[in-house]
Amino acid sequence: MLYYAILTQSGREFRVRVIAIGGQSFVTGFMLSGVEGYVADNPPEALQKIGEFSRRDDVGLMVLSDDISEPIREELNTIRMKKPIPVIYELPGPNSQREPVDYRQMLKKVLGI
Repeated sequence: MLYYAILTQSGREFRVRVIAIGGQSFVTGFMLSGVEGYVADNPPEALQKIGEFSRRDDVGLMVLSDDISEPIREELNTIRMKKPIPVIYELPGPNSQREPVDYRQMLKKVLGI
């Protein structure tokens, strides 16, 4: 059974897919909990998948491992500025070092401020 999120827009509810993209262990963990997952061995491969899924109306959330997303963060911010849904969310992958994220600065970039 795949996991879906509920998106409310203009008073209507839509079921949208949740997608995990990252390395094998990151994706496997999400797939065990029912989330659809796609293994990306490198950032350009992940960016290609993200581009494909961002053009679909049935995807509401993409969860990315930070080791894959960090080198393509500028491209991800560009996608976020153009299309707020699906939400692209970065999470620490297995074995990644936790680094502080300046959410205020990220939000300013996304909003073009």
